[in-house]
Amino acid sequence: MNTPFNDSRPPALSVSELNHQAKHLLETSFMQVWVEGELSGFSRPSSGHWYFSLKDRKCQVRCAMFKGFNQRIRTLPKEGDQIRIRGKVTLYENRGDFQIIVEHLEPAGLGELQLAYEELKRKLQSEGLFDVARKKPLPAAPRHIGVVTSPTGAAIHDILTVLARRCPAIPVTLYPTAVQGKAATADIVRAIEAAQSHGVADVLIIGRGGGSLEDLWCFNEEAVARAIAGCRMPTVSAVGHETDVTIADFVADLRAPTPSAAAEKVSPDQREWSRQVEEKQHRLENAIQRSLQRLQTQTGHLTARLRDPRRDLMDKAQRMDELDLRLGKAMMTALSQQQTRAEHLDQRLRAQSPRRQLEQNQDMLDRLTKALDVAIYRLLDNRQDRLSHTSQTLNLVSPLATLGRGYAIARRESDGMIIRNAADLTTGDTIHTRLARGSVNATVTSVNLPEDS
Repeated sequence: MNTPFNDSRPPALSVSELNHQAKHLLETSFMQVWVEGELSGFSRPSSGHWYFSLKDRKCQVRCAMFKGFNQRIRTLPKEGDQIRIRGKVTLYENRGDFQIIVEHLEPAGLGELQLAYEELKRKLQSEGLFDVARKKPLPAAPRHIGVVTSPTGAAIHDILTVLARRCPAIPVTLYPTAVQGKAATADIVRAIEAAQSHGVADVLIIGRGGGSLEDLWCFNEEAVARAIAGCRMPTVSAVGHETDVTIADFVADLRAPTPSAAAEKVSPDQREWSRQVEEKQHRLENAIQRSLQRLQTQTGHLTARLRDPRRDLMDKAQRMDELDLRLGKAMMTALSQQQTRAEHLDQRLRAQSPRRQLEQNQDMLDRLTKALDVAIYRLLDNRQDRLSHTSQTLNLVSPLATLGRGYAIARRESDGMIIRNAADLTTGDTIHTRLARGSVNATVTSVNLPEDS
């Protein structure tokens, strides 16, 4: 089909130009959006990126969540999940697909649960249920410990293990309950009431192992909070891990970060008891010894006041023994001094031995050799780190890295000049285009200059 020279039709955009302009329009019109819907078509290729669609009853939108963002998500989403995402609206130019680049993903109901949590927390705090003044102290040596938790969970195992180690003599009663699900709230309240009716425990541990916010939610229910606050015996909340904080933690008389920690806090250490008993026994023995010594001293004073003819003979005998002992000590001292002097001379003689000096020099040489090896390896490690850092820095500014992101370098074939302006080209010029992988040669058929040029 021939086209007249004076073609009056409007200029046409290429597909690439259209997609590029559409992408720019979307990204500048939607800075960041929150979208909620049902997850569909989830895929996770070997690159680690996530690709899926978000849909409702009428429409769906494609989504991509790159590895740097999805690594923060602890639970892998699955088909059919109701989720909320935060991200940027854009266009995948290669296919012309409208999509959202996802930066954050969470279950759809998480926000509602958090709002309910904060609202109940404010309500109970305003009623004074969190006040320190109303909290009951734990017994220093409990006679019986009650535990409200699941009979099959890890929490009861951890609690019993700690109690068996610290003080196995204290009896423990389990008041079994569900700790997850819709029925758990009423079940926990019944277990607390059962512990009070039983009346044997003088401290009550209430809790479970770790889990998600939804798993722990029964401990954020108002009925459970009021049951704990109204419990007549001291209560210890031990829900989840150290980072998990529930309403039950605020109303209980004491919060333990884990079930094991709760068992530590309510039970005395039998080894500490043994130490205290031994310490008191030692103090009693010392007091008895001091009393005996005091009585012996008084007896000696009374005896000294009595004059006995045999006393002079005993004094003379004691004086003779004293002189004999002094003579013996003087002889031993002289012998010891001579022996010490001989040993000192022997040591000086040994110190002057060339063999000892050679051994010392050899030891010093070994130490210096080891230190030199360590210094060489350390220097090599430092040089290797610097080389790796320099290589990474060079790679960041490398033209090849820029080409890898989809850019290209165009040169005029005739003189090798890099083309930065369309005005530098004329129809018929041959251009050589360098890509990330390979290159192409093309002939210019038309030159489109910007309107402001």
